[in-house]
Amino acid sequence: MYTCGPTVYDFAHIGNFRTYTMADVLVRTLAYNGFSVKYIMNITDVGHLTGDNTGDADTGEDRIEKKAKGEGKSAWDIAKFYTRAFTEDFKKLNLTAPYRLVKATDHIEEQIALVKKLEEKGFTYQTSDGVYFDTAKFPRYGAFSSLDQIKEGARVAINPEKRNPRDFALWKFSPRQGSTLGKRPAKGEVRQRRQMEWESPWGMGFPGWHIECSAMSMAYLGGGEPSRTIDVHAGGSDLAATHHPNEIAQSEAASGRPFVKYWMHVAFMLIDGARMSKSSANNYTVSDLERRDFSPLALRYLYFQTHYRRELNFTFASLTGAQMALNRLREEISQWSEPKIARLRRQGCAEYEQKFLEAINDDLNMPEAMAVLWELVKSDYPTSAKAESLFKFDEVLGFNLRVPQVSRVSRVPRGVMELVREREELRKQKRFHLADQVRAKISKLGYELRDEGKRTIIRKK
Repeated sequence: MYTCGPTVYDFAHIGNFRTYTMADVLVRTLAYNGFSVKYIMNITDVGHLTGDNTGDADTGEDRIEKKAKGEGKSAWDIAKFYTRAFTEDFKKLNLTAPYRLVKATDHIEEQIALVKKLEEKGFTYQTSDGVYFDTAKFPRYGAFSSLDQIKEGARVAINPEKRNPRDFALWKFSPRQGSTLGKRPAKGEVRQRRQMEWESPWGMGFPGWHIECSAMSMAYLGGGEPSRTIDVHAGGSDLAATHHPNEIAQSEAASGRPFVKYWMHVAFMLIDGARMSKSSANNYTVSDLERRDFSPLALRYLYFQTHYRRELNFTFASLTGAQMALNRLREEISQWSEPKIARLRRQGCAEYEQKFLEAINDDLNMPEAMAVLWELVKSDYPTSAKAESLFKFDEVLGFNLRVPQVSRVSRVPRGVMELVREREELRKQKRFHLADQVRAKISKLGYELRDEGKRTIIRKK
């Protein structure tokens, strides 16, 4: 399975993380069904141009280089900083770590090799600013998803050297001084250097945005060659119009066989009924929500309230509801006896486990899965059996229900949580005297702990 990851020129927002969370649910659901999943996600740290916002992804500035200029830093530092921020938020949402989180800049050779293969097969041509894929040579181009909307003349081709408006860059030449199109420099000509550029058979430059995913998916999921069809490819619905069709075209042109069996596209997230945008100051990040005292896992809960194919309308009222529901679930579990759970651990509620399985296997119907969860919680089954099934459900839901968490609506302050984690570490080291001292500090801050087996319940006094 392959998921298109972030372009690391800024913080990923909660709309982005809806896609990554639902991809995570798919990975977990496949594993729940007994599949072994080799999961790859990319980090786009070069080649994604600003023209993508205006209809031609082969024009404009490199997003990362532009950010670097604005902040007075190197492009490499920008990519490193936002990659780290992404992985931190990734963990906060309890997303399954991919087998490999692969960076475009680490796979330049693979991308050049793929462009060369396409060139050898006659699918490319050169303009003054790069090497392009000739979509006219690939008759099936336009047959995927919403590509029927992208026809000749349907949009203005900013680069007049393209043979067809739908043609896309595989390799871009580094620009020369005074050029608006980024023309290929003549021998000995002085260039306005990019920070990220590499030598290639076509001259100094950098890969196009689309080629990275094909090259890296082939490297990790195709034995290094474009010879194996990927089972699942996921991404946001915005990628269905051009990025994914371009991946299909270049991959199938190179291999002569289907690129992907199943595609998963996650719909947009709205904020109070409006599109997310920086200009509207509503492109919230996970950290923004934490600063408002929300748990990242409450956001995960909220994602499950709407099917991934439908737009999700985010409001802080709905997030508050999700936070309260998740805390109510934890509060309920905290009343269940750990010894009974341990003694009858193998005995669950088969009726609800079957319903849950049917829900998640019905195109990841998470709203229905959550309904089944609450039916189970409210059922008359013994708490030990309910716990067994609930913890099994959590293999897909990813709420970390076995892990010590807040039991009230409001979140425990970060300082208290840090002390709780310190105490847990001391207990693991069997340094119980020091652990008791930390517990006393927590008590002075107005919180009490109750240890139940491997779980610790945190309550405000």
